[in-house]
Amino acid sequence: MNLRSLFFKRVVFMSLLTGLLMSGLTVSAAESFSYEEITVKDLQQGYEEGAYTAEEVVQSYLDRIEIYEPNYNAFTMMNPEALAEAREIDRRRAAGEELGPLAGVPIVIKEAVDVAGFPSTFGWAPLSKESGGIEIIPEKDAPVVARLKAAGAIILGKTNIPAFSADGTRASTSWAGDTYNAVDRKLVPGASSSGTAMAVSGNFAVLGIAEETGGSIQNPAAAQALVGIKPTFGLVPNAGVVPLGGSTRDVIGPHARTVRDAALMLDVIAGYSAEDPKTVASIGNIPRNGYTSKLSTLALKNKRIGLYGPGWLDQEMSKETQALYDRAVKELESQGAVVVTDPFAGSEFAAYAKEVGSLGLESLIYDMEQYLERLGPDSPIQSVTELIAKTGETPSLFERYKEALENPDEIPDLSTYAAARTKLLRIFNDVMDNNDLDALVFPQMYEETPLLDGEERIYDTTVPEINILGVPLITVPAGYYDSGAPFSLAFLGKLWSEADLLGMAFDYERATQYRVAPTLVVKP
Repeated sequence: MNLRSLFFKRVVFMSLLTGLLMSGLTVSAAESFSYEEITVKDLQQGYEEGAYTAEEVVQSYLDRIEIYEPNYNAFTMMNPEALAEAREIDRRRAAGEELGPLAGVPIVIKEAVDVAGFPSTFGWAPLSKESGGIEIIPEKDAPVVARLKAAGAIILGKTNIPAFSADGTRASTSWAGDTYNAVDRKLVPGASSSGTAMAVSGNFAVLGIAEETGGSIQNPAAAQALVGIKPTFGLVPNAGVVPLGGSTRDVIGPHARTVRDAALMLDVIAGYSAEDPKTVASIGNIPRNGYTSKLSTLALKNKRIGLYGPGWLDQEMSKETQALYDRAVKELESQGAVVVTDPFAGSEFAAYAKEVGSLGLESLIYDMEQYLERLGPDSPIQSVTELIAKTGETPSLFERYKEALENPDEIPDLSTYAAARTKLLRIFNDVMDNNDLDALVFPQMYEETPLLDGEERIYDTTVPEINILGVPLITVPAGYYDSGAPFSLAFLGKLWSEADLLGMAFDYERATQYRVAPTLVVKP
């Protein structure tokens, strides 16, 4: 029996579930969970005061997951050692040992990120043992995972993604099937970090690791009323992560329920790693006192904020989105911000971004080859050639780069991408400087989150522009549509401006406090 099956077949909780269903009840998050919406600070304070142990906390999360996971499908696998790891944290705490900043904090990891000893399936059936495919077990952690373990975080499991993370809206192409939105199962969950967003929003974990190439941090965060950080390209190492644009666009970032918690996670995972040479750019660009250092309820005062308009993207908002955005702009102003209407007007940004399209995946085959080689000598698949030969399938994504498949080790020509990024950054920086802007604040979507059973995609305002630029973006809950779908803002800024953006996002979050804990339901 596989780990997932073992986890979900404990007799005591199946008995509980049966009783609930026979009584015709559904169980809400608020009614059933002691740690609902708990923050890292409050959790750590409880540990220090002896209010509970890490083992008790982790067990409570596992119990909650067992009840609701069948109806939300956030996970691809569970960590069978989670309780043992929690007990070790408790032992070390009792012994007075020094503990990391996330000691005993339950977290989840996106399926695309390697965790030593856990299967890496890419969300693709041919690499899922459960689906009859070849099982790949990485021999070492991705750097971000190693950092989180060193910080004392307890990994509960890995979370669902669409195959190869190649969807910004749904996880429908995953071998594990759809993940459902914690806010409302009828809505798309956002992708590709679908399972991470569901787990964090649905209080299956406190924090989660997400990853973005084209909306995959911000889309799920916005769709499920979360804070998400899409960091500057090169700030967080992405070695050991299944790539789409590993050399050009891929970034790793946090999903959290509060800005402070997201900042705390970024503190742990950011910075130079010898395993990812491009992170050398982060040296000197990380705030001395960390990413919580500028969190303030006065952070928006006198800040100049650029607003969404056709100069950025020639796409009107829906009527209700416009109304929600108008309200948000007034809220920014009430915190002392000075807003600048459509600062990109006349800049040629929108026209050039449309002309460029979605560049940056030209390195896919090369990046995949490097990823597969990193898996280690005992991996059943160590190259792109072996991936195709042993699975008997050529992933549809690879078909666009047939010439690269002939020599996967050849360094790709990224000159077109580099030229496009250079020009977009020049326009972006000129607009920011000429208008003396501290940040941009846009609606993350220009229409509300679509339905899961439809064919509409998420209508984001910043993809792929933000990914080619490589600049940071923070999503913050900013209300709800009449339908109940979340509405979110995106705070954007210059390269390496995460700390400033987090400060402004924190100010807005504290002033408005729009996030409402979702009410989960048991599968009938």
